Amino acid sequence: MSRFVHRALPLVIAAALGACQSPSDPNATVDLLDVTIAPDPATSVGPTGRFYVIEKDEEPDEVREYDWRASFSVTVRLTEDANDENVSLDLPLDITSATVTVQQASGGIVTPPTGTEKERYDFVITSSTTNRLTGVGSTATMTFDVWYDLPNLRKEALVSVSLGFADDGSFRFTEVVPVKVAP
Repeated sequence: MSRFVHRALPLVIAAALGACQSPSDPNATVDLLDVTIAPDPATSVGPTGRFYVIEKDEEPDEVREYDWRASFSVTVRLTEDANDENVSLDLPLDITSATVTVQQASGGIVTPPTGTEKERYDFVITSSTTNRLTGVGSTATMTFDVWYDLPNLRKEALVSVSLGFADDGSFRFTEVVPVKVAP
């Protein structure tokens, strides 16, 4: 039994010391934003009435209708971590860009197209409450319409909304928000 105590004691001490971490650790991660998507998962409908062009070298260009349109809202809220002493954030915080990427998925898993096939998509932001987060607890909600056509001809997709943020100083970052589109 004595051997067990001598072997276990260093493990217990290591575990206890590993659990101690200073809250002002400069390497600690900070979550500046709380993000919600509605509805979650998003749904899509078709036909869409919106078209895209496939340019061809030796043949006439081909015009196709996007198979699906998904609509959803993304809300970002500035958390209490914005006041963290380790964050050099000068409020207000502006949303400076919003881009969208659509990937086909199956069972919630991204399934990249094979060969020369590719996902085709377009989007617009149909409304936005603001592009400025003025203080802790302030929110901005953006509503997106996304039209897409996938090589697998299904409607399940992963939409990645990439939002760029900047303060009045030199603090800049990007938040990527995954939005699942139900099958």
